Amino acid sequence: FSAEQEAQALRKAMKGFGTDEDAIIEILTKLNVSQRQQVLITYKSTIGRDLIDDLKSELSGNFERVIIGLMTPTTMYDVHELRRALKGAGTDEGCLIEILASRTNAEIRHINENYKLQYGSTLEDDIVSDTSSMFRRVLVSLATGNRDEGTFVDEALAQQDAQCLYEAGEKKWGTDEVQFMSILCTRNRCHLLRVFDVYRVIANKDITESIKSEMSGDLEDALLAVVKCLRNKPAYFAERLYKSMKGLGTDDSTLIRVMVSRSELDMLYIRREFLAMYGKSLHSFIKGDCSGDYRKVLLRLCGG
Repeated sequence: FSAEQEAQALRKAMKGFGTDEDAIIEILTKLNVSQRQQVLITYKSTIGRDLIDDLKSELSGNFERVIIGLMTPTTMYDVHELRRALKGAGTDEGCLIEILASRTNAEIRHINENYKLQYGSTLEDDIVSDTSSMFRRVLVSLATGNRDEGTFVDEALAQQDAQCLYEAGEKKWGTDEVQFMSILCTRNRCHLLRVFDVYRVIANKDITESIKSEMSGDLEDALLAVVKCLRNKPAYFAERLYKSMKGLGTDDSTLIRVMVSRSELDMLYIRREFLAMYGKSLHSFIKGDCSGDYRKVLLRLCGG
């Protein structure tokens, strides 16, 4: 890998009349996120121009969004997406839920630090001013990045938590959402997987079924996302991708965000889950749903 070679190749792809989009796709999708950052710096030092500005002036639409996403450091990409979800036209609740439910404590802490540096307000303050009621409380809880990340399963506590969830939902008239939030957003993953097993025995149904029948709207979506990410993160993202493309029209924001943010983490697993869940490959889904350079770059990120 030579940052200088790649920088020169990118310049060549954009210089003169017309843009060589294929070359841009080829170069950027074969590099990893840290290599792309090196190219960004080298481009400025050897060519004396800003690579992001050049890309923005040459590209457009969803294709541009993917390429700029690839050129953005991982944490900053999440920061920008959260900001867009909160401060754009209307709130993109799906984006807030997806990022906050799926990132690790360390990732959430980095997001919080960078968000404050970038925008001068805290992520929590912006969540509070833009959302409401119980949904707001779940997001604030997730945004503190304070989940227990140990692996210890306290059997007695697991029994107690499962009983607690049952009594907070299925067993009573109305739902005690605070119980759901405090257990689902703070306990460690191994413990919660045990809680879900015990819950199934007590309630005679899966925790997801109870959440669906007890909650609605954004709160339901948020708690379901938490449970799904704890159980199988790649399957959660496979479902996000499927829903972004199925039916009429494409939810490009979600499609782009998941493809860009997971491309170097667990795309192989996401592809495997997608095929198992929907009987069609992610590759064929993208192919049928997108077109042009946008399709080309997404297929490269998908691989296979």
